Amino acid sequence: MRPNVIVFFTDQQRSDTVGAAGSPLGLTPNLDLMARHGTMFESACTTNPVCAPARAALQTGMYPTNTTVFRNNVPLPTDAPTLGRLFGAAGYQTGYIGKWHLGTQDPVPVEEQGGYDFWLGANLLEFTSDAYRTVVYDRDGEPVRLPGYRPDALTDAAIRFVARASGDDRPFMLFLSLIEPHHQNEHDDYPAPEVYRDTYNGAWLPPDLATLPGTAHQHAAGYYGQIKRVDECLGRLRDALISLDLLDDTLVVYTSDHGSHFKTRNNEYKRSPHDGSVRVPLVVEGPGYRGGTRVGVPVSTVDVVPTVLDAAGIELPEHLDGVPLRERTTSAGVLIQISESEVGRALRTGRWKYYVHAPDAGDVPGTDRYTERALYDLQADPYELDNLVDSANHQEIAAELRAALIAEIARIERQTVTIDAYPGIRDRGRFPETTVRRLKLDGRRLE
Repeated sequence: MRPNVIVFFTDQQRSDTVGAAGSPLGLTPNLDLMARHGTMFESACTTNPVCAPARAALQTGMYPTNTTVFRNNVPLPTDAPTLGRLFGAAGYQTGYIGKWHLGTQDPVPVEEQGGYDFWLGANLLEFTSDAYRTVVYDRDGEPVRLPGYRPDALTDAAIRFVARASGDDRPFMLFLSLIEPHHQNEHDDYPAPEVYRDTYNGAWLPPDLATLPGTAHQHAAGYYGQIKRVDECLGRLRDALISLDLLDDTLVVYTSDHGSHFKTRNNEYKRSPHDGSVRVPLVVEGPGYRGGTRVGVPVSTVDVVPTVLDAAGIELPEHLDGVPLRERTTSAGVLIQISESEVGRALRTGRWKYYVHAPDAGDVPGTDRYTERALYDLQADPYELDNLVDSANHQEIAAELRAALIAEIARIERQTVTIDAYPGIRDRGRFPETTVRRLKLDGRRLE
């Protein structure tokens, strides 16, 4: 029997908001339950910390430069091999609910709806709705007003879709795309549901947000309240699957397009290679992903499409840049593309973050020449507060990471690039000789 598939998708959610990832706030008991029953990928990164590029990758299984959607305001080609088309061709019922951000306008024209059979969405949901006024459009472009707090309203629609689809002989694939915990653009705030509006005032902040100048002290309480309600929505959808006797036969994937660094790294919330911006929750529960497994090696959200296709028994098309997550037992690191704020690339390994940019490249998908900008030791400095790129003692590992990033860009982007070493290397204090020897011999440093 082929499983049903649900992708539960949030917008701008940091991985460290999840209890199973160590958050002390108790925001995600339902996602934590999923992690205990399924498989949690502890070092999952987006392909690009910008909405449209990340979403294009999650629809096609290709990196943003390969979909052509390397930045916002570039629509996904109307013939792109989306989840809607791939599952539809395999005989699945397909549905899309929520924010799209891959079209040219609202309502999204049928030819831009990714081939989904059922459609209830908006291209820019943050502009067609607000916290308690949710307006989406059906397949024919007619506006539909959904009552309730916005993630509740969309989850209600998802539960109705699942209930209807369960009466059909064919399995279903549903992509539920919430906008929370994204900020409400016109107000630049994070409107939590009324019950949680003041619950998280003064709550714990991760060290990068607590240390660096930004807006977290102003916005984190609302952000946390949004996540608390989103998790309750996940629980209601999961309860509906239990009620309909579908949970055992459904693969549920929970992830986000990117995180949020709350203006600590640049003048907005994302578009930087730091973990606060690129690291996202990724939990999979269902056939092939059970038992409370934790996978520590770095993975990419580009792996989500091959994962769900593989679980459904659909032959993997040749265009995919990722692999099924069950095959990610080792990793030399994942590529992250940076656009809009700059043209940049990063390699995120188990221990290291290596980041390069081309400050004079302009608004282009990529370039053939980059310069080193940052190197972080995530083992010693998990919140990336100490940039080691200018450290004389780290030039050997920088050279190793440079070669690995060049190879990954060549593999994925089919582009030969040159990376110039950081100008201005300095001696920041010698390591003891035994430490230098250990750095040289540590064969696990690229894991």
